[in-house]
Amino acid sequence: MKTAAVTSPVCNADWMGSLSPALSSMPLKHLAVPGSHDSFSFWVDEKAPVGPDQAPVVKRLAGFFRSLGKKVMKKWSMTQNLTFREQLEAGIRYFDLRVSSKPGEHGHEIYFIHGLFGHKVRDGLMEIDSFLSAHSKEVIFLDFNHHYAMGEAHHSYLLSMLQEVFGRKLCRRDCEEEITLEYLWQKKYQVIVFYHHSSAESCPLMWPGTKIPAPWANTTDACKLIQFLETTLGERARCGTFHVSQAILTPRVKTIVRGLIKGLRNYLVERNLPTIMTWVKAQKPGVNGVNIITSDFVELVDFATTVIKLNNLLLPDKAIT
Repeated sequence: MKTAAVTSPVCNADWMGSLSPALSSMPLKHLAVPGSHDSFSFWVDEKAPVGPDQAPVVKRLAGFFRSLGKKVMKKWSMTQNLTFREQLEAGIRYFDLRVSSKPGEHGHEIYFIHGLFGHKVRDGLMEIDSFLSAHSKEVIFLDFNHHYAMGEAHHSYLLSMLQEVFGRKLCRRDCEEEITLEYLWQKKYQVIVFYHHSSAESCPLMWPGTKIPAPWANTTDACKLIQFLETTLGERARCGTFHVSQAILTPRVKTIVRGLIKGLRNYLVERNLPTIMTWVKAQKPGVNGVNIITSDFVELVDFATTVIKLNNLLLPDKAIT
């Protein structure tokens, strides 16, 4: 897989294994866990067709402008710079995954997708599994929440792939929702897969999407985003599940037009990060607090370390240092 040419952030490769017993014995859904949005988008293929996740008008425009159109799409499709392994070493433990087949391609190969196609899913899973084998106390969430151009055979192929790659590392969905890191370590489980499609209902190793709500603000306004995050956190208790706070801004068509050449990172993300990170730093995990928090370009402000440190607030007489 291609690597991202960026400076490595603080190493948090073993942060879960380094937690105090007071934290590792708490329900995992009550801990603060850093995640990445469109986790796979550190590389997209400009030579491949526009993905089936895009509207017909986008496909027509990309076809009309050809390579120039793809370059603009790339600037707005990429939400991460770090590879899977680099994200894992930085401390990211939740991965937001969108997948698709390539229409017209023979076989059942599945790719990551966000406007443009990314790497083969198998390659990404193998990279993640390699990290987990070297860090036996780290646990990850894989959230397959969007599937495009996939029939029954494609889903069967992907579900089999997940079991083949991770094997005994997969945590069964019949485990209690109160599972702790200590429980997972005892069972040698390291991977919790959420699969948002009915094809996985009969597979005991796949957790349904209803167990990990991830409300989406769908706004370019940082203040409206914060308000939305606060509101949805307040509603979390009634669900009793894992929870994802998507601390991300979503560009609209007019946003892209205004910042056409700059792209998502330079035009929208960087200038709003201070506001978003102020909110993150003010959070506390726990029964009614944050659980998983996701961000774009997680290396820009050492996002993962900030989220991990929130767990110190759950310790008696401790504060963030």
